[in-house]
Amino acid sequence: MMAPAIEVTGLTKKFGPFFAVDDVTFAVQPGEIVGYLGPNGSGKTTTIRMLLGLLRPTSGSGRVLGLDINEEAEKLRPRVGYMSQKFALYDELTVAENMEFYAGMYGVNRPDQRISELLERLNLSEQRRERVAALPTGWRQRVALGVA
Repeated sequence: MMAPAIEVTGLTKKFGPFFAVDDVTFAVQPGEIVGYLGPNGSGKTTTIRMLLGLLRPTSGSGRVLGLDINEEAEKLRPRVGYMSQKFALYDELTVAENMEFYAGMYGVNRPDQRISELLERLNLSEQRRERVAALPTGWRQRVALGVA
């Protein structure tokens, strides 16, 4: 049996006396599709940030793609993409320029090839030279998905 793609045990995050995430345990198997749902303020984003190694848990442990979220966060970040509801794109840059910028930030190998593949896959090839500010929200979300 393969190791879980995501495995979390007793994950907790406190901010002062407030428990943002309290003793969360779950596993996601390779190839499984999961929705992580809950009301506003229930700790979804905090949990995801901990899984990505962007925020250190107060207690508990987790592994993503076999990597420890506390000890191996630097190895994990290049292997995962995360697009929050509020995504950060540079409005004054074109679609392709945004992708080039983020490819440089993340150290993407063969960025020109990868960007061309993403533009094609996301049906954004014709918009590659358009400024992000001029795009409809749905297309902006596609660009954000591409840079994630």
